[in-house]
Amino acid sequence: MGKLDGQVAIVTGAARGLGRAYARRLAALGAKIVVSDLDLKSFEEFEAERNAMTGDSTVAEIEAGGGSAMGIELDVADPQAVEAMVAQVVREWGRVDILVANAGGGRGRPIDTKASTLDPALLQLVVGMNLYGTIYCCNAVAPIMKQQRYGKIVTVSSVAGISPSVDGGYAHYGTAKAAIAHYTRYLAQDLGPHGITANCIAPGTIATGRIMQSVIPGSSRANADPAARVALRRIGTVEDCARVVEFLTTDLSDYVTGTLIPIDGGLMR
Repeated sequence: MGKLDGQVAIVTGAARGLGRAYARRLAALGAKIVVSDLDLKSFEEFEAERNAMTGDSTVAEIEAGGGSAMGIELDVADPQAVEAMVAQVVREWGRVDILVANAGGGRGRPIDTKASTLDPALLQLVVGMNLYGTIYCCNAVAPIMKQQRYGKIVTVSSVAGISPSVDGGYAHYGTAKAAIAHYTRYLAQDLGPHGITANCIAPGTIATGRIMQSVIPGSSRANADPAARVALRRIGTVEDCARVVEFLTTDLSDYVTGTLIPIDGGLMR
């Protein structure tokens, strides 16, 4: 018996990287998984992500392991699409117990996204896909969870939302992630009386394909060892984050809500 047997979990941005790790971890605990992403083949964009795949999609990987999964492509910044996804899940599986609102990420290079020179279109895109997308997903699942008198919501901030970069780069992303963390505190107060927890994680430097290929090389510290500023002297793995998501979506965290948990190995920014 798995801790999440009989439960249904929606994981957004689950086609690759961190979202894929969260989906696979929850599936291993027995949950039925909704793998949501803008593109269910987005892992093909980065060589390291392609090489990590053991099937032709996250859905296929979960099913090969004996789990249940469905894949849904959508843009979380489209509230109608999000509502339609949740309605489909309820029609097919009857409930929603867990939401991991992971979809988001950054666009552009840190050195090109300083706080005082942000491009308005890029700002709208990144805030939309991170903050608005998170809120739309929470709005969509909340009525179902309230009716059930149960639910676990995990939102995703970043260490960039806790403290700024030394040069003010990636300001659009950090600002959106800071807003997600504070939104989650409000969400916990709103949903707590209904038996629903809402917590936020803040990953640090995690060795996903996108981070290693695009973000670190485009930072002002591209030539420095990124592990040198981490107390544990290593870059994080997707499994480091997935273990915390497991904690926040199982009974181990039943009396934990409104929290922000950094997963950064003791990073000094």
